[in-house]
Amino acid sequence: MNKPLKRNSFIAAFLALFLGSVLFFTGGDDIQQLNGLTMGTSYQVQIVDMPANIAAADLAADIGELLKQLDTETFSTYASNSELSRFNRHGVNTPFAASSQMIEVLLMAQEISALSGGAFDVTVGPLVNLWGFGPNLAVFETVPTQSQIDDARLRVGFEFLRISPANKEIRKTRDMYVDLSAIAKGYAVDQLAEYLDEIGVDNYFLEIGGELKIKGSKPGGEGWVPAIEAPVETVSEVYQIFYSRGDNIAVAGSGDYRNYFEEEGQRYSHEIDPRNGRPVTHSLAAAYVIDESTARADALATTYMILGPDAAEDLASRQGQAVYFIYKSGGDGFEDYVSAEFNRYLESDLQ
Repeated sequence: MNKPLKRNSFIAAFLALFLGSVLFFTGGDDIQQLNGLTMGTSYQVQIVDMPANIAAADLAADIGELLKQLDTETFSTYASNSELSRFNRHGVNTPFAASSQMIEVLLMAQEISALSGGAFDVTVGPLVNLWGFGPNLAVFETVPTQSQIDDARLRVGFEFLRISPANKEIRKTRDMYVDLSAIAKGYAVDQLAEYLDEIGVDNYFLEIGGELKIKGSKPGGEGWVPAIEAPVETVSEVYQIFYSRGDNIAVAGSGDYRNYFEEEGQRYSHEIDPRNGRPVTHSLAAAYVIDESTARADALATTYMILGPDAAEDLASRQGQAVYFIYKSGGDGFEDYVSAEFNRYLESDLQ
């Protein structure tokens, strides 16, 4: 008889806004704030300089429509009629008419797959589902056998996904299941930022499920102050704060400390390595990335979590990437690795 697994399936918001000196107003003069739900998580929009030619209600409606289109109409694996769900059901070696947004995300995903030697792979879906972390979250499950893992891996491989921007088509050369959860939220943040840029907003703080895009400053000219969450299973707590320093930055994080299950004392993370089909077992507990693109930061944070400490540090160094890594260090302790590119954001812009 299969034993029930101890499963922790909290949805983590890996990055939060440090609230120490920030006041939120849903309709005040200092910060206009909008909150809602999208992509299976929450979103938050904070605008300092609300455009005079657009009503708050119209702005909220535009944002809601944009996020709905990106979620249930395009990237969702939960919505059966989304573009991605339809592609996953589409036949092998049969061209599929794809949106420009889908093609843009898949091209970026392919780039990071090649960069990481396959550690990042949006075709990892069959393995994610096998381990019980897919759309149909398993509550009672057994650890997959090696035979089951080998069978699932036959449907995994970014090189079997063909993208033709010129023809606006995508195609799979073998049966596969694409899961864009490690890049789509970041892309949605970028699209939201692009919309706000177009209507003339110069200062904002955007967040979807912990992935951030920050532009300009808070009221008074101070930079925004995000926070890194401690990689612990208990109530969310701040591990480290950093400062945007008035820069336009994208930030994303990934970790293995909230979404996992246990069987017979063994812990199985939701971070599945597509190269061997198994959850990661190394000491890297969380990875945070600063980049120009939230989609890229989102994908790279997952990539570093798959690679593990040494390979992650090596890749980040070669890329000149701003990263903050948190390692498990015996018992409940942690150690950090902070790249020089990230370190400047640990210093306040008020100094």
